[in-house]
Amino acid sequence: MPFNLKGRSFLTLLDFTPQEINFLIDLSAKLKADKYAGVYGDNLKRKNVALIFEKSSTRTRCAFTVAVIDEGGHAEYLGKNDIQLGKKESVKDTARVLGRMFDGIQFRGFSQETVVGLAEHSGVPVWNGLTDLYHPTQILADFLTVKENFGRLKGIKFAYTGDGRNNMANSLMIGAAKVGMDFRIVTPTELFPADELVAQCNEIAKETGGKITITASVDEGVKDCDVIYTDVWASMGEEDLIPARIKQLKPYQVNMEMINKTGNDEVIFLHCLPAFHDDETAMAQQFPEIKEVTDEVFESKHSKVFDEAENRVHTIKAVMVATLGK
Repeated sequence: MPFNLKGRSFLTLLDFTPQEINFLIDLSAKLKADKYAGVYGDNLKRKNVALIFEKSSTRTRCAFTVAVIDEGGHAEYLGKNDIQLGKKESVKDTARVLGRMFDGIQFRGFSQETVVGLAEHSGVPVWNGLTDLYHPTQILADFLTVKENFGRLKGIKFAYTGDGRNNMANSLMIGAAKVGMDFRIVTPTELFPADELVAQCNEIAKETGGKITITASVDEGVKDCDVIYTDVWASMGEEDLIPARIKQLKPYQVNMEMINKTGNDEVIFLHCLPAFHDDETAMAQQFPEIKEVTDEVFESKHSKVFDEAENRVHTIKAVMVATLGK
């Protein structure tokens, strides 16, 4: 049954029901199939979308741009030096100006309060392309990839290993609870997610048949898993923490030993990217031990990271079509 999401902002998966999340994933699959068949819509025809970026991006920027153009709209990139957001002009005032000129706004930056403020004052749908707390569009792409590989989301055993209190861990936990997964965060005790959010997700999981486990034990966390997921060990703006994080998280590196501990030869590996898995980046050359995943796993049959990256386009397109499209 279709859901009317017109005019809604997409700030966190906490705002959406399990049925609405599954609807967006199914719509993403349809839009992906249409594009592969050479069928393009015009759901965003004559729609102008502002893309605000405080943080740099490859996948989010490209996915939003391609998705808008595919559906007949226009995307305008606004970098941190292009507008006065939070510098000479308040979030409230910027929102009221952009809402008069654009039909929708994407924000990728630091504070969740900023994207909430844009949604409150712009009068148009606002989409969270990443904040320090949440990364909801990424989760839709992750779950579309899971569904493509296993045909379902409910009951999937999904382990996230690494920094357990970053925006990816938060958002995956929320999303997994909403769709009824057996979800584990595998991380040192000092990096456990916030108790309040864990409690909230446990309450959601009770309604959906899901399960939430927070553990420091790799063996417990990855046993029988269908999916292993990781992210970089230090988020943007946390570069000074890298040496400490390497010491904390090296035991949680995704390697073939961890893959084998799942006992599942069909387990898939996911990563939101960019990933440190080889020596071909300046950061990896500066910190050789920074790799959260080995190249062996990243390039293995288990890795679905580039399917996942492509799915950013289709899931972001679904969000915009559902909330802004005709």
